[in-house]
Amino acid sequence: MNPISKTVISGLAADYTHYDGLGLAELIASGQISPLELLHAVRRRVNALNPKLNVFCQLFYEKAEAQIRAGLAPGPFHGVPFALKDLGLYLSGTVTSGGSRIWSSDVATFDSTLSERYRQAGLVIFGKTNSPELGLTVTTESALYGQTHNPWNAERIAGGSSGGAAAVVASRILPMAHASDGGGSIRVPASCCGVFGFKPTRSRVPLGPSSFEGWNGCTHQHAITISVRDSAALLDATGGAELGSPFFSPRPERPFLAEVTAEPGRLRIALFASAPAPVPVDPECASALAAAAKLCESLGHHVEEASWPAEVESFREAFTTVVQVSVARKVQDGAVVLGRPPQQSDVELMTWAMMQAGMNIPAVRYSRAIQDLHGTGLAFARFLERYDLILCPTLAKPPIQLGVLALSREPEAWFKDFLEFCPFTAIANATGQPSMSVPLHWTQEGLPVGTMFTGRFGEDATLFRLAGQLERALAWAKRRPEV
Repeated sequence: MNPISKTVISGLAADYTHYDGLGLAELIASGQISPLELLHAVRRRVNALNPKLNVFCQLFYEKAEAQIRAGLAPGPFHGVPFALKDLGLYLSGTVTSGGSRIWSSDVATFDSTLSERYRQAGLVIFGKTNSPELGLTVTTESALYGQTHNPWNAERIAGGSSGGAAAVVASRILPMAHASDGGGSIRVPASCCGVFGFKPTRSRVPLGPSSFEGWNGCTHQHAITISVRDSAALLDATGGAELGSPFFSPRPERPFLAEVTAEPGRLRIALFASAPAPVPVDPECASALAAAAKLCESLGHHVEEASWPAEVESFREAFTTVVQVSVARKVQDGAVVLGRPPQQSDVELMTWAMMQAGMNIPAVRYSRAIQDLHGTGLAFARFLERYDLILCPTLAKPPIQLGVLALSREPEAWFKDFLEFCPFTAIANATGQPSMSVPLHWTQEGLPVGTMFTGRFGEDATLFRLAGQLERALAWAKRRPEV
């Protein structure tokens, strides 16, 4: 093969944003660009956009270059640059702050299982994306790192808690980035930023070895991507049982990547038009839902309106109880890093309020909350004996103004605004079901609005089949923010 000219390589580097992760890996495999050249191209785009969007809190290019020089694993994403969310995932020699001043200098001495699997997939890890403190809100704003801006409108939120990851992908700095989801934190920012967000079945992606569960099994790990196939291939590369995990997800029958191009058949879809809480749904979100239902019907699926199982009434209190107790434990664990008990000045206002509430929850109430969450899981499993999927809005509003859901607000006002914005997503965290936000709608102002599909426990494949079909129908990757 003749050597490819520097002019061609330079052009590919400048144009890398038009490829997804698998596409970039193909360019590298064919010798059209090297991992180091691609990393340098990404670095230039980070330098141009990060000052505007504030998506990265840590960058370690030297570490990434050393990884390349040492030799990359021959995985499906060989040589593709990648970023980790700054929450719950550890990479030796780097800080995982969780968006909190308590852990802002806490350097990891080990790799999380998932970090190691990312490296085995061939990914080049060069930075950490912003998250709010401990992932406790659905906007990415913190006292430590400031506000992350939505690439479609800098005055709006990018969502959270994986808002840094979603904005990185939406702005085409990267075609995909690690994300996590404890109450919607993959799907919410995916909706706000107009990208694809897939939350897998509980325990399909490892969380250990530092902690095998978050929020009593409600926290799940995966990624935000532009293309459906990247999400599927990345899940193929990173999914699987982990030694010591208390949970287990069913093995897939075949690679998820194969599902993306497989026909889904005629799916029975239950449509939830109203929120599982006494809050209104914005007309734009209702329009997005109606259009998604019409699209599904045009693709041959059966869509019928249904009602939420009654157990959602007890779900919210149980979920809040579990989160508050978990926050209390996490903040108290900060004493190990601080060398003293944490004080109110160490964390943000809402974080402290949740911690105080968690400290005052009786053990019996906490135990009952866990039982109630399991009851919610059973109710939805029974409901989905009649349907293949649930269709509902991802959010009750389009992306809102920055500041409204920051953790610096007074608790009562924060809780009210939180529920009015995000009443839909957390149920799938409690039940462990796979769930995805698909970018099918933009408002007249040009703001993205996601639509959420949730499947049966363990049946991630059904979602990937439908997602691939929807992507072929609408080709959302053609829409890009002007940043």
